[in-house]
Amino acid sequence: MKYMIMMHTGQDATEGILNWSQQDVKRHIAFQHDFDRELREAGEMVFNEGLTFPDQARIVRHDGKGAPAVTDGPFPEAKEFLIGFWIVDCASPERAYEIAAKASSAPGKDGAPLGIPIEVRPIVGPPPTDA
Repeated sequence: MKYMIMMHTGQDATEGILNWSQQDVKRHIAFQHDFDRELREAGEMVFNEGLTFPDQARIVRHDGKGAPAVTDGPFPEAKEFLIGFWIVDCASPERAYEIAAKASSAPGKDGAPLGIPIEVRPIVGPPPTDA
């Protein structure tokens, strides 16, 4: 079954990484590369990406005339936001939880595990064509 594993972070944590030492940033990025490689080697990685900070996000709506209406918000006031995700294909929810826990253990300042919240959501696929 496929799962979307979503890494959330908070404003403070995001601003914090910008103030980490170069060694801490390198350690964090090395962890992410190793983690991704492990998932690929296990045949569980489908796709993964990191996302920009929310200040670069846009809200898009249909304008009623066929053109996109693009705005900078409004965005809900949130303490946390989605910063990256993995799509994995694994045998069980328990395995997806193990993957999420490892993602949560990414090192932060001074190498301490971040313990950031990771959301795990099963992917059900597109709606049936005969619905």
